[in-house]
Amino acid sequence: MDNVNLFAQLEQKKNQMSKGQRRIAQYITDNYEKAAFFTASRLGEEANVSESTVVRFAIMLGYEGYPSLQKSLQEFTKNKLTTLQRLDITSDIHMVNVLSNVLKSDMMSIKYTLERMDQGTFLKVVEEMLTAKRVFILGVRSASLLVQFMGYYLNYLLDDVRVVTSGVADVFEQLVRLDKDDVLIGISFARYATRTIEGMEMAKERGAKVIAITDSEVSPLCKYADISMFAPSETTTFVDSLVSPLSLINALVVAISINKKSEVTNHLQTLEKIWDQYDIYENKK
Repeated sequence: MDNVNLFAQLEQKKNQMSKGQRRIAQYITDNYEKAAFFTASRLGEEANVSESTVVRFAIMLGYEGYPSLQKSLQEFTKNKLTTLQRLDITSDIHMVNVLSNVLKSDMMSIKYTLERMDQGTFLKVVEEMLTAKRVFILGVRSASLLVQFMGYYLNYLLDDVRVVTSGVADVFEQLVRLDKDDVLIGISFARYATRTIEGMEMAKERGAKVIAITDSEVSPLCKYADISMFAPSETTTFVDSLVSPLSLINALVVAISINKKSEVTNHLQTLEKIWDQYDIYENKK
């Protein structure tokens, strides 16, 4: 079941619910932005029912179990939360649990990305990047960190890589020379940046191959993407977790480096001499 049908199901099945299940349904309806990030046990506490009642409630709605219901709620919620609301959710985490909660969430994000990633899609993206005349990488706000990282390493590997983010020149001015021989990679996560979406639309209109790195099939980036790759950016705190998309970008860079090993080797040998000559890195002798 997708998140669009969840609230319709809550309404349709209201008369079939026990008193405890109705309390769960009412709590979710009134507090979905918090409930999406509760464990089954915590949701039970808030609705004054047992954890097992919460699990049976999820199954009654048509989900395989509570994790599936929670995922559906999170997909619905994350594009609606303001930064202030996300900070409010963070305050519910006890200080002694912060380290383990955040790291475990990041680990689960990477695992989820790996399980969902189609190898054929991954290799197709690598091929498009290798054969493109130019590769444009577009992302603003927190995604600009990913764009800068990806651009930094791809510049060692490909002939013409353009990092496109907000700055002195507007996004559209930086994309004005796009054509059918180019690839644009758009990166954004909930709450999706409008400039990234509009830049991808412009690239599509100009005939470029458009690739999205985003969090799910419901992302508005998918509308303009020829190929979409999904890596969740969890929003259990007011900080965007970029661990999963960063790992995906790492994999793309490594795959391209393997394909261009001989060229890259010569290039890096030249760079190493330059770095040594100008003391770019600490070199203890």
